[in-house]
Amino acid sequence: MTAENNSWMLGIDVGGTFTDLAALDERGNITATKTPSTPDPSDGVIQGIEKLSGQLNISMLDFLTRCSLLVHGTTVATNTILEYNGAKVGLITTEGFRDEIEFRRAYKESVFSPRLPAPYRIVPRRLRIGVPERVGAQGQTIIPLDEAAVREAIRFFKQEKVEAIAVSFLFSFLDPAHEQKVKQIAQEEAPDIFVTLSSEVLPQIREFERVSTTIVNAYTAPAMKRYMERLDRRLREQQFKGELFVMQSSGGVQNIVQSGRLAASCLLSGPAGGVTAAAFIGERIGYKDLITVDMGGTSYDVSVIEQLQPTLTTESWISRYRVALPMLDIHTVGAGGGSIAWIDNGGMLQVGPRSAGSTPGPACYGRGGTEPTVTDANVVLGYINPDNFLGGEMKLDRTLSEEAIRRAVAEPLGVSVIEAALAISEIVNNNMSNAIRFVTTQRGYDPRKFALLAAGGAGAVHAGRQAEELGINTVIVPGFAPVLCALGDVIANLKVTELRTFYGNSKELQLADINQRFEQMERSAKEKLGESGKLNLNMEVRKYADMRYEGEVHEVTVPIRTRTRKITELNMEAAFGQFHELHERLYAHKNIGQEIELLNLRLDLIGVRDRIQLQEGQFSEEDPGAAQISSRPVYFGQQADETKIYDSSLLVPGNLIVGPAIIEHWGSTIVVYPGDEALIDPGGNCIIEVRKEKEAV
Repeated sequence: MTAENNSWMLGIDVGGTFTDLAALDERGNITATKTPSTPDPSDGVIQGIEKLSGQLNISMLDFLTRCSLLVHGTTVATNTILEYNGAKVGLITTEGFRDEIEFRRAYKESVFSPRLPAPYRIVPRRLRIGVPERVGAQGQTIIPLDEAAVREAIRFFKQEKVEAIAVSFLFSFLDPAHEQKVKQIAQEEAPDIFVTLSSEVLPQIREFERVSTTIVNAYTAPAMKRYMERLDRRLREQQFKGELFVMQSSGGVQNIVQSGRLAASCLLSGPAGGVTAAAFIGERIGYKDLITVDMGGTSYDVSVIEQLQPTLTTESWISRYRVALPMLDIHTVGAGGGSIAWIDNGGMLQVGPRSAGSTPGPACYGRGGTEPTVTDANVVLGYINPDNFLGGEMKLDRTLSEEAIRRAVAEPLGVSVIEAALAISEIVNNNMSNAIRFVTTQRGYDPRKFALLAAGGAGAVHAGRQAEELGINTVIVPGFAPVLCALGDVIANLKVTELRTFYGNSKELQLADINQRFEQMERSAKEKLGESGKLNLNMEVRKYADMRYEGEVHEVTVPIRTRTRKITELNMEAAFGQFHELHERLYAHKNIGQEIELLNLRLDLIGVRDRIQLQEGQFSEEDPGAAQISSRPVYFGQQADETKIYDSSLLVPGNLIVGPAIIEHWGSTIVVYPGDEALIDPGGNCIIEVRKEKEAV
């Protein structure tokens, strides 16, 4: 089948430095590329598609005409909240509760720092209005909604040029009628203002979490909606005939209409694709327990996959605001290739979190950047080939890296440039190892029982050192590690999550009520999922309950496994048993005789797509000599080691590379540290066995 009559599915992930693209054709072949991200992300997307089309030797118009599916991982919502440049938001809430967002459940990031400022107010107090209404804890109306007060508030917002209204009333998750009435009045009074309701965003107990998540959604949704509509329009102008979806923070995809309404569900849209792809790769190569790390230009994202299931959380804080929607449990630190090395007031070397980004970028980019970065250290140490960055598309200047490190680090510390570069590398490695500990040892996981899957442009440079530090035996570098998030976008399933508060206990459980609630949630999820269009989907329903011991304030999310649509007593007994085990792993104790409370029910409706098949080769030659293109001195310590350099495009399944070695990939570099051994598998993945010199966690 030639490019002229082929068809593709396309994944696009917009990062802080690069926009990654991965196109999958009908035969399982992947074509991937990168292009610099742009201030308007849609420009980078179009430029990337044009570049990808060129690699396929067809026009962009022909490519888009034959593209059946495009899934987008976007940072629009993320950047909006991180940079605080979202919509002007007004809040309508129950009278007397407009300061709930300030109380924030007494949460303070640094308890002992009196100088820590309050979070940036994305809704100023003057734009937070309480109106007379009250729904009781049993769902009964105590005070009817004062519709006149609502109209007055909306007219005030209109006068103040408010762009979005968040509505969050007490106990609206039990009876949303008052919130729905506010939305109706807003459509009458100010139809151009975006309105979001807490009963639609997060219909569950806990007022602060609900109002915070709703406000974040109101703050980010208008920008998300405008962007997706603009991108859709530009793609259609270029003859795109397929379906456009957006990656969610939970690891599934949804249509652009849902993304525009619920932007808060896309705050981790980018890194979620990488975790999804990691689970897919782990299943293919036989690794069920993975720690995934993705090191790009600005950040380092870490997550855990256990038994091929990515871990989820509802306790995310993003830009100091609580977002209680289910998200993949991804921990992010400012440790990317562009992270800047600097000397603090105490004369200590620090790395990050500030980043040079793509413009001006690291000093070696030659775009005016003068501050030393992790990438500059990697160039000086010999890990990165300045003449083969991005497969030779971009030339780096080692001299600029050396000068930046000398001026900003080496001279102030009184050390050589090599010593300074080694110190930068060691500090960023330590920062990243601590990030891995945060999602493993601090949450009841032993990292030594996992394989470390490294992605991103810089992930495979540092992964060997982290594995050695943490006692991990195996490092996996996927064949398409530089664009893993984009690949995850291509293969992800459609997904809708429904949440409902449901209070019950293990002694007096009403199964009929639970089943009825899950049936309602499933109907709602199917309405949101909508038509699958050209996709062939197999619908799958997964059910969960948030449980806790009586008297506790934190819950554990437990899957409820059933072979039929109805939940039985046996299913619940198994779920209670799993709760005890999960509680012990997380909190180091369990009490089997204690009563268990249910607080929330969750349902995932997953549109499972046809299984993606990728092309694979056969094991052949063990000797990698044919792929060796040169050697160069590389600093793994104070003295340089003459190190073999391999071209990844010449490696074949079965090749065994003994460290020290460098494998140069078109979009990344794999460092095989001294004593380690790397094997190329049939899928083109690099499986590295790490030397065992010390046991540490």
